[in-house]
Amino acid sequence: MKTIDELLAEGVAGKRVFVRADLNVPLDGTTITDDGRIRAVLPTVKALAEAGARVVVASHLGRPKGAPDPAFSLAPAAARLGELLGADVAFATDTVGESAQAVVAGLADGQVAVVENLRFNAGETSKDDAERGAFAEQLAALADVYVGDGFGAVHRGHASVYDLPAKLPHYAGHLIATEVAVLKKLTEDVKRPYVVALGGAKVSDKLAVIDQLLGKADRLLIGGGMAYTFLKAKGYEVGISLLQADQIPAVTEYMERAEKLGVELVLPVDVLVAGEFPDLKTKAPANPTTVAADAIPADQEGLDIGPETRKLYASKLTDAATVFWNGPMGVFEHPDYAQGTAAVAQALIDSDGFTVVGGGDSAAAVRTLGFDENAFGHISTGGGASLEYLEGKTLPGLAALED
Repeated sequence: MKTIDELLAEGVAGKRVFVRADLNVPLDGTTITDDGRIRAVLPTVKALAEAGARVVVASHLGRPKGAPDPAFSLAPAAARLGELLGADVAFATDTVGESAQAVVAGLADGQVAVVENLRFNAGETSKDDAERGAFAEQLAALADVYVGDGFGAVHRGHASVYDLPAKLPHYAGHLIATEVAVLKKLTEDVKRPYVVALGGAKVSDKLAVIDQLLGKADRLLIGGGMAYTFLKAKGYEVGISLLQADQIPAVTEYMERAEKLGVELVLPVDVLVAGEFPDLKTKAPANPTTVAADAIPADQEGLDIGPETRKLYASKLTDAATVFWNGPMGVFEHPDYAQGTAAVAQALIDSDGFTVVGGGDSAAAVRTLGFDENAFGHISTGGGASLEYLEGKTLPGLAALED
């Protein structure tokens, strides 16, 4: 795929450049609680603006149902982008309508605009090729060139991600180029030992990537809510912990395969449990207790890996040459259940290997828990996209950028 460096070499002064970003930031009302995805697109937007392009930034936010919804407006993201750029950023109150057309027409060389949430138009996510294509045509009318830089959306076959690049000269932005280069280090010519730490709530979300990694990774560390399905498959009592009973046969098969292939699959040896889920708003003390992984009381819920597991997982990461981590080890949003996730993050920092935080809740946890983002080899902006790449799937947004 062609990159933004090639576009800049060709010259962009006076050209309208459509940047498909990922500004899908978490909001508390109109307050952004994590601006990581906005900061991730800054290198591309700044480079284009400084080269004299008229930059039109577009993104989705949340899951509005194909119509305007003030709760999902990109206005806060546009304002934050302007603060980070140190320049005024114009905001269009629609996506391809009168406001967008007027705002884009009013841009001078080097100026930046953000159009409203792409998903306010049903054509963005439509499964109907004609409807999606028609919306892509309207978007194409706003620009002369397309730059794909919303890595968190490249696994979606949406109009602005998949259909639009075919209608304009297209290039990969700095973020996508970096993300792809990193993912290749995890799939091609991997430096070993290669350790993968997987957490999060649902084991079903990770089965496909586990299937692929059983032939590539040397070690798999399992935590988070998904661990309890593995523990149940071993015959352990898991109480009222998260459990996907229908996935037990698949998990059992994967554990057997791991043993045959010589892949070390490491499960928690102890967990923090409580009788009820913690209050994440007030963060009131939860008073957890630590129990062995095979001794979870029937009326208790596992909410984090325990202290012995934290030590175990850190030791399994010490010698790693390559590490990929996706998914928190517990309910990190509450301080009583954040220690497992923090321990894995710290182990990555302490490692001499190439460390990748696989986006999503893992990236949010790194920032929430106050770790220095620069201490990691790479923090991805796309959890789902990263996983699907590692699963070996073709990502529509990347395929669309290929020549």
